[in-house]
Amino acid sequence: MVPPFSSLIVSPVTPAARLQATLELMHEVDSVARPADAVVSAWFRARRQIGDRDRGQIYDLLYALLRHHARIVWWLAKHGRPDVPRNRLLAWLALDGGTALGGKTSGNKTSGNKTSGNKTSGNKTSGSKTPDQIHGLFSGGKFAPAVLTDHERALLLKLQGCTIDHPAMPDEVRFECPSWAVEPLRRRFDDTFEREMAALLTPPPLDLRVNPVKSTREAMLRALRDLGLKAEPSRLAPFGIRVKERPSLASLPMLKSGEVEIQDEGSQLVAMLVDARPGERVVDFCAGAGGKTLAIAAQMANKGHVIACDVSDGRLKRAAERFRRAGLHNIETRPLASETDRWVKRHKGGFDRVLVDAPCSGTGTWRRNPDARWRQQEAGLDHLLPLQARILASAARLVKPGGRLVYATCSMLPEENEAQVAAFLAAYPAFHVMPVREAAPQLTGSAHPDHLSLTPARHETDGFFAAVLQREPAAAPA
Repeated sequence: MVPPFSSLIVSPVTPAARLQATLELMHEVDSVARPADAVVSAWFRARRQIGDRDRGQIYDLLYALLRHHARIVWWLAKHGRPDVPRNRLLAWLALDGGTALGGKTSGNKTSGNKTSGNKTSGNKTSGSKTPDQIHGLFSGGKFAPAVLTDHERALLLKLQGCTIDHPAMPDEVRFECPSWAVEPLRRRFDDTFEREMAALLTPPPLDLRVNPVKSTREAMLRALRDLGLKAEPSRLAPFGIRVKERPSLASLPMLKSGEVEIQDEGSQLVAMLVDARPGERVVDFCAGAGGKTLAIAAQMANKGHVIACDVSDGRLKRAAERFRRAGLHNIETRPLASETDRWVKRHKGGFDRVLVDAPCSGTGTWRRNPDARWRQQEAGLDHLLPLQARILASAARLVKPGGRLVYATCSMLPEENEAQVAAFLAAYPAFHVMPVREAAPQLTGSAHPDHLSLTPARHETDGFFAAVLQREPAAAPA
């Protein structure tokens, strides 16, 4: 019996052991109803003896399998093999597989290319392995995967020389996109649809946001470069830094000290639209892990009052730890029973700025959370759309006359974005859209005139939508 990977004491480990670790992780991801990133984090926390390099290669291989899931499963079905972790891993090694031996997998093989998927004339994909190479890795030795069965060897022979794409693949497979989302996203992007789908298959960069209460972007850029990292200022976010490689987060002292936070540049830009000023009263109505709350409170230079609300007390408690680390003391956490909690009624019209980062389908985060493509079902939208409308209507009650309400999602589906804003404005005439060029002039070149619309292909961020809704000032007394 193959020993569990947790019994490995030290790194470095062999390529075969990395494959066995990936198989263990695949079984974990398949067997629990939790996001893959949460499963992976817990798995590595229980195996702290695994070194950074090995962690990175195991992570890369697992996420390559998640990003190419639909096409891998298509190949298995084509050859009559069941969709189980071991078969998926074998198919990926045959079709690409570079990371397994410590090489670089492309990570972004896309259905937009024109490869035939047929046997090639000896030109293998950059990382693919021959059946003999794969057989050597599946040796059944200590910490190695079990020896290949006859069925598995037959599968490898059938896949030899094939590429990940095939012209017979239906759109939902080619684009690694659930069938319910293909047409809405095609309508949304039109002639850039394939480019956007390709971008959603690329691994995301590491974006950091500098905490201006503790440091400056220039100082943090120097510190990161002193650590040997390639870091550059973000294109649009004034406190953003993009790190070109993915370092071990444990090696970043500025993260532990609260001088920087991990935050996608798109998320930073959404927080910018709130435009919170020192001394104001602000609500982050769906604060979650508190990333945007941190950015808002830092904008205010620790002056004023920010209330982070969420229906999950656990998320708020974890967020509070981040607030303390960042040295921000102008934040209060407020658990809510629901979007219609009595607290909302008691604080009607009491805030200058309110952010609604609404729960959504998360289509804009698929490059970061590839497993989310297949966890979200079309029926889920039937629940999300009315929930978003209720949350937006409830949060609007908190905005004082002349105040600002920002509605945001990490979705790229118009039903969750423009359609929600249009329905809200029809029902609440006291609000109007403030064009982005007025709310944040520096973003005018990267936004629709009326709202912020970020996409992975155009902006190299996660997909985000945000609209600034201004409440009319109170009428002057006659």
